[in-house]
Amino acid sequence: MIKVRGLVKRFGLKTVLSDVDLDVQPGEFVALLGPNGAGKTTFLRILASLSHPSMGEVSVAGHRLPHQAAAVRARLGVVSHVPLLYGDLTAEENLQFYGRLYSIGDLSRRVSEVLAMIGLEARRRDLVRTFSRGMQQRLAIGRAVLHDPDVMLFDEPHTGLDQDASAMLDGVLRSVAAQGRTVLMTSHDLARSEALATRFDILSRGVIVASGTKKDLGRSNLLSFYKQALAD
Repeated sequence: MIKVRGLVKRFGLKTVLSDVDLDVQPGEFVALLGPNGAGKTTFLRILASLSHPSMGEVSVAGHRLPHQAAAVRARLGVVSHVPLLYGDLTAEENLQFYGRLYSIGDLSRRVSEVLAMIGLEARRRDLVRTFSRGMQQRLAIGRAVLHDPDVMLFDEPHTGLDQDASAMLDGVLRSVAAQGRTVLMTSHDLARSEALATRFDILSRGVIVASGTKKDLGRSNLLSFYKQALAD
């Protein structure tokens, strides 16, 4: 579902990503982990067609980037720590706005389904600027799944959330993954990533230095795997 070969991204003389290869299969939930400055957000921006690679081949849902960016966006849902919502519109109005951009049929029914899934049905007519950070993030996920994408990208979705809001967001993420979507999530929260993801890729200094599934971890835990990957 996601295929990357020899990806390089440079900003001037600085190389942020260096010869990155990655495969994410349909239905996988992959956590992309690494220290600050490793290139995680840059990598997701390239997959989301928001930034062009300097070199290499990138395809999402069978479409090449950057040449088929419009086709990729139609199959993609993106959530970051910036919710991309309109504060002076209600939750319902935000979803209706994005639904019209995607030309979703029977939009009222679909908006109601999504609001129920993210637990905001009772707040559907409240202005988004009155929402807590956690509620805005849940609505951002609703915006991203509205058009029923095959692939979802989450860039640090728990940033700025308290424990209760993070726990609620975890439930929504599990619901998204249970629907068979392919998920790639960047995170600094190893415990949360270990609970949610099925595979863990470690990005360090622009290179993926380790990759393993829960089965590969064996009796170890993700923290040990992460520390070992960065030490090698």
